[in-house]
Amino acid sequence: MIHPMPSAEPEIMTTLDLSRAETGSPRSTTAPPAVATKANTNANSNAPAALDVLLSRQSQWPLTEPGPADTELDLIIDAALRAPDHGNLRPWRFVTIRGDARGPLGDLLVDLACARSPGEPRSAHAHRRQKAFAAPLVIALGAALKAHPKVPEIEQLLAAGAAAMNMLNAIHALGYGGFWATGPDCYEARLHDALGFAPSERLLGFLFVGTPKTPGHAPTRPSRSEHVRDWLPPQPA
Repeated sequence: MIHPMPSAEPEIMTTLDLSRAETGSPRSTTAPPAVATKANTNANSNAPAALDVLLSRQSQWPLTEPGPADTELDLIIDAALRAPDHGNLRPWRFVTIRGDARGPLGDLLVDLACARSPGEPRSAHAHRRQKAFAAPLVIALGAALKAHPKVPEIEQLLAAGAAAMNMLNAIHALGYGGFWATGPDCYEARLHDALGFAPSERLLGFLFVGTPKTPGHAPTRPSRSEHVRDWLPPQPA
C-alpha cells in the first residue's frame, strides 16, 4: 500500500505529521514472525517460509534506529533489481538519504512548504523538517522513462513499483520496517532536481526504513472474494 503520509495507524493513514516521530529500542535480530491473518491461517501448513514473510508484511510506523547496515542495504537493492522489467529497460533509480544528509533535505522540505503557502510564516512549516528524520534511512524512488515502441510509459512505471514492493518485502524479511509515502513534495520540480533526478526521470515517493518502535499487529484484510473472480466465457446466443 502506498500512503500519502505516515501516522500511528499505517494501514489507514491519510496524512503525515512527522513532528511526532519518535525513537525507541533497537531492532530485534530475530526473523519477522508470521502474522496470523486469514490468508496464512488457511494456507497449507507446509508453505515455504518465504510465504510467511510475504503474508506477514505490513506498513510499519513509527520507525527508529537502527537502520539497515550497508550489507543489508545491498540485499534490499538487489531485491529491487530482480523486479519484472519488460524490454530490459531497467528504469529503476534510487537515491539513499541517511546520516547528516537528512538535515539539508529537511530544510528543503520546509522551503517547499513555505513556497506553497507564501502568506504563512516559516515557523508554521518548521515541523516538516522532521520528515527527513522520520527513519534512519530514506530512499527516494525514481523511474527513468524512455520512449519505446513496445514498452509504454505505464509499464515502465509498473516496473518501478514492482521494484519498490520487492524492497519492502526484503526490508521486512531482514527484520526492519518500511513505509512507502508520497505527498505534494514528490511533485515539486525543485525537490526532483535537488535529488539529482534527470528530466526524463520521475520521483515516485520515498521509502522510510528503520526499526519499528512498536510490534506490528495483524491488519484486517479484505476478503479474497471482493477482489478475485473466475472468468466465464460468454455463452452463445
